[in-house]
Amino acid sequence: MINTDKLLSVAKEAALEAGEVQLSFFGKEKEISHKYNEFDLVTNADKLAEERILSVIKSYFPDHGFLGEESGESNTDSEYIWVIDPIDGTTNYAHNFPHFAVSIGMLYQGKITMGVVYDAFKNEMFWAAEGSGAYLNADNISVSRIVTLDKALLATGFPVNRDGILEENIKYFTKFLYEAQAIRRPGSASLDMCYIACGRLDGFWELNLSPWDVTAAACIIKEAGGKVSNFATDDFNIYVKNIIATNSLLHPEISGIIESLR
Repeated sequence: MINTDKLLSVAKEAALEAGEVQLSFFGKEKEISHKYNEFDLVTNADKLAEERILSVIKSYFPDHGFLGEESGESNTDSEYIWVIDPIDGTTNYAHNFPHFAVSIGMLYQGKITMGVVYDAFKNEMFWAAEGSGAYLNADNISVSRIVTLDKALLATGFPVNRDGILEENIKYFTKFLYEAQAIRRPGSASLDMCYIACGRLDGFWELNLSPWDVTAAACIIKEAGGKVSNFATDDFNIYVKNIIATNSLLHPEISGIIESLR
């Protein structure tokens, strides 16, 4: 396997390049189009940022594979697959709401091994590699020690594909409103998950996410001492379109509530 430090270095370089693209368009008029429906936005900055990321990575690793939100799949028979979201939180970004991030994860032989999530607006880079701990910029981070839902700050998101899924998540949202101390809906899954990794949030769930939304942050949470799973299993598969992420201590209670309502 290629040295993990090298993979992290390239991912950070690519994230910084994409962050420059994001900031260059932030607060300005953008070209906005739609992908699957009227709620699923994409901007010219999304496309340019992903192009910049791919350019950086391919300059070091031309034979690696890619799974990107905007560019799709390429060379996926490679042992190394980069999983990329150039702007996680595009709706926020399109409205100049300053909560969005670059997400770059790595699958090696199908296993999550590295992740970088960069919030350019706040200059916060979350990063981790398997077995090496999790970090925010240069500081080691870890999950919270909250053990009961009544003291927990949770987060969720609502999908742009609203058919049936919106109603399902409203059930969970309503239940947790009564059980948790509070719930937030910030609008960037990768940042929500990184906020669990550094103790700002205690738990998170969401439906209809894609691999590029969760791969990098899943590595960061695990290395920070947290837990990530899909709804119906303790295991986590990036291709299953639901997720529970917690500080580990709250995982049984949160997953149990969700399972009881399914």
